[in-house]
Amino acid sequence: MKGNGGTSPAETVLLACSKCGASLPDGAQFCLKCGKPVSSPQPADVVEIIPPLPPQPQRRPRHLLPWLIAILVVAAIAWVVSSDNPAAQGLQEVVGWKHDQTILDTPFTIGAHSFRYYKFSLPEGSLNVSLMGEFTVSADSHPTVKLKAKTGKAEDPAPDNNIELYVLSEPAFTIWQNGYATSSVYDSGRVSQGHVQAEIPAGAGIYFLVFDNKFAPKSPKSIQASVFLRYKSWLPDWFLRMKGRLFNWFGL
Repeated sequence: MKGNGGTSPAETVLLACSKCGASLPDGAQFCLKCGKPVSSPQPADVVEIIPPLPPQPQRRPRHLLPWLIAILVVAAIAWVVSSDNPAAQGLQEVVGWKHDQTILDTPFTIGAHSFRYYKFSLPEGSLNVSLMGEFTVSADSHPTVKLKAKTGKAEDPAPDNNIELYVLSEPAFTIWQNGYATSSVYDSGRVSQGHVQAEIPAGAGIYFLVFDNKFAPKSPKSIQASVFLRYKSWLPDWFLRMKGRLFNWFGL
C-alpha cells in the first residue's frame, strides 16, 4: 500500500528484472512477472587506499670519517719523513726513501802541486742531501831532502800536512780546473784533518769531491778519507732504473 507518496518496508523496490524490466521487491529470488531467476548483485570491488608514509629525513653521507683517515695518513707520512726516531729511520730504509752512498773509503796519495777528485751524482727527486765523513793528511814518507849551503848537512824540511778539500758542482769544477776562482758547496781550508759536513742542494746533479794539493810545489801527501753521501728520495730505485733504461732505449 502506498501512502503520501511513501513506500512500505515490504514493498521497497531495490532492483528491476533484467529480462522484462519489472520491479523486484527486496529479497526476491524470481521475477514476479516473468519468473526469471534474480541474480545476486556482485559486491563492488573494495580498493584499500593506503595513506602515503610521511617523508623520512635524508641521511647525509658521512664525509667526516674519510677526511679523518686522510689526515692521519698524511700526519704519519710526515712523521716518518722528518723524524730522527729509529723506527722512522727504519721505515725510510724499508720503503727506499733513505739512501747512503759511499763516495770514498780508501787511502790514496796526491803528488806535489797536483789534485785528485771523485765524481758523484744525485738522482732525480733527491731531498735532504748531505755529504759527511772525515779525513786525515800526512806528508809523504820520502820528502825531498835539502842540504845546508854552509855545513853540507841535511836540512829537516818543515812538515807540510795540509790539504784543501772542496765540493764543487759540475760547472764550478770546470771553472776551477781551468784556474779560475769559483763558488763551492764546501771548502775545508788548508787543514791536516777535518770532518766533512756539507749540505747539497736538492734535486738531480753532478758534483766533485776535490782534494787539492796545488799550493804545495814539493810536498806529496798521503790521505786517509771516508766520505759518504746521504739523501732521501721519493722515487724508488726500481723506478729510476726503469726510467734510465727507457731513456737509453730511446736514445735520450
